[in-house]
Amino acid sequence: MDLDIGRKMIVREIMSSPVLTVTSDKNIVEAAKTMELGQVGAVIVTDAGGKPLGILTEHDIVARVVSRGSDPGRTRVDIVMTAPLLTIDPDTEITEAARMMSRYKIRRLGVVYKGELTGIVTSRDLLDVTPELFEILEEKARMGPEEETEIPLLAGYCDRCGAWSESLSEIQGEFLCEDCKIEREEESSSL
Repeated sequence: MDLDIGRKMIVREIMSSPVLTVTSDKNIVEAAKTMELGQVGAVIVTDAGGKPLGILTEHDIVARVVSRGSDPGRTRVDIVMTAPLLTIDPDTEITEAARMMSRYKIRRLGVVYKGELTGIVTSRDLLDVTPELFEILEEKARMGPEEETEIPLLAGYCDRCGAWSESLSEIQGEFLCEDCKIEREEESSSL
């Protein structure tokens, strides 16, 4: 992969496409066979028209079928799937994809472009590009110190209190609103 230090990586560059899908009327055995053939840990569940409804993961099968003693041949995927499917645009930066996965404690996002499912991005996809990201950081370090630039404020939900904020700050991997940022600083200073 050619490294362009000034360019941001986007989801389209790391997503898997096409996506393995099963229709909502299939049973768990059929879905598991699709997953096995595709050597994947999840499939997107769609309606008959191909619209994504949810996602069926290995964890869903274990937690909601096997552990309960349900018959996988008689259990429909739409009863077991996780819904709704959380999605992201293919032109979104991968850092935002990572934030979404962290925020919602998930490992997969459907990639939707103009209302159509075009791919899937997984935590594994993000891990696969980590060596390239380290190379970019090393190259930036070799180039010397940069001019100080103001860090742009982020809008979203605070990881600590869950409130919406137009000015989130990233503190040790958490995105915090101003109030929670102040609380955290006070907690740190009292230790």
